Amino acid sequence: MGGFFGVASHQDCVFDLFYGTDYHSHLGTRRAGLAVYSSGKGFDRAIHNIESSYFRPKFEGDIQTMSGHLGIGCISDYESQPLVIRSHLGAFAISTVGKINNIDEILEHLFAKGHQHFMEMSRGGTNPTELVASLISQKESFAEGIRFAQELIRGSMTILLLTKDGIYAARDRFGRLPVEIGKKDDGYCVAFESFSYLNLGYTSVRELGPGEVVFLTADGWETVKPPYKEMSICTFLWIYYGFPASVYEGLNVENARYECGRALARRDLTRDIRPDSVAGVPDSGIAHAIGYANEAGVPYERPFMKYTPTWPRSFMPTHQDKRDLIARMKLIPDEELISGKSLLLIDDSIVRGTQLRETTEYLFQSGAREVHVRPACPPLLYGCPFLNFSRSTSEMELITRRIILKLEGTRSPAKEVLDSYADPDSAEYKAMLEEIRSELNFTSLHYHRLDDMIKAIRVPSCRLCTYCWNGKNGCVSTSEDGQTTHTSS
Repeated sequence: MGGFFGVASHQDCVFDLFYGTDYHSHLGTRRAGLAVYSSGKGFDRAIHNIESSYFRPKFEGDIQTMSGHLGIGCISDYESQPLVIRSHLGAFAISTVGKINNIDEILEHLFAKGHQHFMEMSRGGTNPTELVASLISQKESFAEGIRFAQELIRGSMTILLLTKDGIYAARDRFGRLPVEIGKKDDGYCVAFESFSYLNLGYTSVRELGPGEVVFLTADGWETVKPPYKEMSICTFLWIYYGFPASVYEGLNVENARYECGRALARRDLTRDIRPDSVAGVPDSGIAHAIGYANEAGVPYERPFMKYTPTWPRSFMPTHQDKRDLIARMKLIPDEELISGKSLLLIDDSIVRGTQLRETTEYLFQSGAREVHVRPACPPLLYGCPFLNFSRSTSEMELITRRIILKLEGTRSPAKEVLDSYADPDSAEYKAMLEEIRSELNFTSLHYHRLDDMIKAIRVPSCRLCTYCWNGKNGCVSTSEDGQTTHTSS
């Protein structure tokens, strides 16, 4: 994934840029960067590796020497950025968030146009941000170049582009990720997370539409390329990786999670399940659990605590076994709240199942009588082709796919077969749930239904991407490699 923040101010913008970018640290784990422009010094940039440390200590020294009225920053899960580029359009700095599925096709296009070479990244491959910069430079203006890149890229690409005159901000073609504009007396900002600028004195102005391109200065903003009609925003923003205080499409993340928890509780009331307490797996499961507890009238308790002073987020290490180890070690059980109890546990999702199985095991080892599990979203059946959302290299890492392989005997089931496993009323779905429940040693397992989840989120299903659950990309046609095409004008 990744996050971004940009500032255009009549004053020096470095303070706001530093803290606004830092507020996106939950979205990326490998690289971070800042780029500023001042009329006296031109472009200045700093990039650091944040795999073993956090953003703030890495950049505290840099901001003592950086200055400028315009700036962009990013937290990246992959490549080093922002990049500073010199082109026939003039010098600019650029940062991107997204995923390009047709890199080889774009490279061939650019080589055919006379582009000589691209720098190879340390881990191999082409830097996607450099590729986007090259596409933009094919046209006669930044606005035209950004729109050209949006149309050519299969997958998604949100762009911040810093020039000497202002900042271009472009939401990805189908609005899978948000782009928010904020305002205060001496300038404007643009961000992924709407909460990121509140403590800096900004108030929300508006959210960009899908594919919309705006030009931002200290005096205001203007739309230079209008939004498209189709939107397919990532539903997982509200379920998992969006920050609780943020608002997307007018819906607060924390409230959406409360509603999801309430819907889970209403389903359980028909099953006559009455646990002694409800708990959420920190951090993203907590709000779902509070909503459940309030609706069901069951006490919300914390049978384990997350030890945060020295442990980073569980997905920070590159290797899965290390991420599982950290996830296990940073949760500390409170046996007095566990022993002899029937517990209902809510996590945002079940991906591989490793972490939740180990969490359940130590709850039983600490004396729990029962552990009922309620994931806050439906079973994940597909890997995401649109965003760098996870490090999964194969859909067979998903526990659902491994179970379907066991039940069907094939690694590549037809779409119709997967549809039957996505249907919560089907025999196939019930068989899959029982296999997962048994393998992970839960007392009971019931996922959030997709229809209940969409109702809780209150965004029309045609404007939501639910691909990872049912293979549907809103009202946009989707092929296996992430190609998207219009289904309406």
